[in-house]
Amino acid sequence: MSPETRRLRIGGQVQGVGFRPFVYRQALSLGIRGWVQNRTGEVLIEASGEPDLLKTFLHRLLYEAPPLARPRLMEQQQLSQASASDFRILPSDAGAPPRVHVPPDFFTCDACLGELADPAARRHRYPFINCTQCGPRYTLIRALPYDRANTAMAGFHLCEACGAEYRSPADRRFHAEPLACPVCGPTLTYKGPEGAASGNEAALAACVAALKAGRIVAVKGVGGYHLLCDATDPAVVARLRERKHRPHKPLAVLFPWEGDDGLASLRRHAHPGDAEAALLTGPERPIVLVTLKADLGLAKGIAPGLSEVGAMLPYSPLHHLLSRDFGAPLVATSANRSGEPVFIAAAEVEAALGSVADAFLHHDRDILRPADDSVMRVIGGRGRRLRIGRGLAPLELDLPRRVERPTLAVGGHMKNTIALAWEERVVISPHIGELDSPRSLAVFEQVIGDLGALYRVTPERVLHDAHPGYGSTRWAKAHAQRHGLQRRPVFHHHAHAAMLAGEHPQVDRWLVFTWDGTGFGEDGTIWGGEALLGVPGHWRRVASLRPFRLSGGEKAGREPWRSAAALAWETGRDWQPEGLDVSLARQAWERQLNTPVCTAMGRVFDACAALAGVMQQTSYEAQAPMVWESLCREADASIEVPSLPLEQDAMGVLRMDWSPLVALMLDGQRSIVERSCLMHEALAEGLATQAMRLREIHGEFTVGLSGGVFLNRPLVERVMQRLASRGFAVHLPEQIPYNDAGLSVGQIIETLFSTPA
Repeated sequence: MSPETRRLRIGGQVQGVGFRPFVYRQALSLGIRGWVQNRTGEVLIEASGEPDLLKTFLHRLLYEAPPLARPRLMEQQQLSQASASDFRILPSDAGAPPRVHVPPDFFTCDACLGELADPAARRHRYPFINCTQCGPRYTLIRALPYDRANTAMAGFHLCEACGAEYRSPADRRFHAEPLACPVCGPTLTYKGPEGAASGNEAALAACVAALKAGRIVAVKGVGGYHLLCDATDPAVVARLRERKHRPHKPLAVLFPWEGDDGLASLRRHAHPGDAEAALLTGPERPIVLVTLKADLGLAKGIAPGLSEVGAMLPYSPLHHLLSRDFGAPLVATSANRSGEPVFIAAAEVEAALGSVADAFLHHDRDILRPADDSVMRVIGGRGRRLRIGRGLAPLELDLPRRVERPTLAVGGHMKNTIALAWEERVVISPHIGELDSPRSLAVFEQVIGDLGALYRVTPERVLHDAHPGYGSTRWAKAHAQRHGLQRRPVFHHHAHAAMLAGEHPQVDRWLVFTWDGTGFGEDGTIWGGEALLGVPGHWRRVASLRPFRLSGGEKAGREPWRSAAALAWETGRDWQPEGLDVSLARQAWERQLNTPVCTAMGRVFDACAALAGVMQQTSYEAQAPMVWESLCREADASIEVPSLPLEQDAMGVLRMDWSPLVALMLDGQRSIVERSCLMHEALAEGLATQAMRLREIHGEFTVGLSGGVFLNRPLVERVMQRLASRGFAVHLPEQIPYNDAGLSVGQIIETLFSTPA
């Protein structure tokens, strides 16, 4: 057969993952002639050879690509003649039409870890070792195409040895843009009360000595700074909490990589299941919630009142070195002010956290934008994303329909992310945080600008939550007016439901339970215990909770006694929490002053924890439901689960009556554990019964669960068991967080299907 020449356009994740040298090596091994070129987010290949060899070549490119690559064949053309006598890697073409894919930050690969530990290697113990299969990406890319000149490494000029690796297509560091070594790359510096230390080994030794002396050290990593301290020392953990004004919120723990699978240290303190172990050792290296052992060995102040710890394994060479040299678990919590994005620059972290950290470990590789750690939890046997950040974001997904114009969605107020959609693509930003402070809003604006610039997309429309008081809503209104953009509000729970539906476009009719703490409803009340029937763009509320008037409005989010009082007073009980005078609140409630109507399941969880005497006031969001969940155990089959009555209101909405839970929570003859268990069982049965009744009324549908309440593992697993036994197909989100971090993409999906295709 005569030779052929083909032009291949390959998209997907093919930048920053060693794809071009992989193409080069495959071409050489098969005797293919031609070239490969980076074309601003895609790779263009011209290949000449025998037809069978070209078929093998393409198969290898698509199905045997490097582990971090996600190639997709976008176009294939037959050419009349070959233009090359060998195979080459051509310089990047920055002027090509953009089809941009921005890679996330990657963990340290096994090959680099081997060098890190090898005394004979040139990069032995070098804290910034990387190759095409690992290292930072999103946090150091200034612009695309992804070349060194467009990154934070532009100012570090390659030494002769690194330059030779960088230019050799056969080397695994060919065009590894963050490439560096001790001679030519970034360097650590330590600053502490005992003085300063410059140079990698000196700074590392000083940092480890400070940690062993019981100090708190702010350490610059890949996407920002962490606050590190000894996780087994109760005194230093208590000191960190006092200084950071974080009395109870759980702290993540970094465990040293030990043993063949790296989990030996973690297993001495916790019980990671197979699914948790797979997440912990996967390429994203997220924080994963795992069950603590009773004799945990960690300081009791790590996760007060909770049965799980946020565990993480080292993901950067610096974290490997620090945790290995320290030899024990380290607290590794974000270096930030409460709810704000993590700090990324030396001057700002020293100014803002100088009263928190005793010392600082800096380096001189700039972090261009923050990327906090991703957080995951196994629920229903699968990993669910609570927060997307380093290793996962920016998260790029395909849309089920083409967007009519480039669109920016700015999400909600808490756990904020933003989403950018154009053509048939959507990109979700890393976690930004709560939009309560000027710095949070500044980073929010920076991320919006960065994503638009990196992907070369200019939004023509902006979407936001319907709540008028959200920081993202206020920004969207001002931005749209200033730039003459189309603007559209999207109801909170419609976005929760649409986000789930977007992950499962094959479903043609949904019943999505959207349970969370608060959300602005279509009728102006506080929703959060709803069931929506339909599809994106066309939802109808068909089920909810018995409404109640919430004492103190938004204050109830941090004061569970207010939700408890509301439920008790609604049912005629004169309840008041021990040690608190609620007489003024009772008077206001009776006069309907600042008592908005509420149907939020999150507030019911708050109320149950408070009525049972577990917690009346909290110091962080969802603390009461989290502590209440941790008390839940397997049910005693002999105990009768209370039934929650259902009643259809005048609008046809099927209401679940929570009132039997009030008497149960106040039953002092039952243990706290029993009350928690029965409450979870009752709600699971109530949801399943609602679904059954709604099927009788409205016909068949697929059930979805979305909203922050469904991050409660015992509740979800009980719900799934009951729904499955009644013949329902059930879906939860898997790629997108289904707390408020998923609202931005939900806003995109909802709008996509409420307008003509």
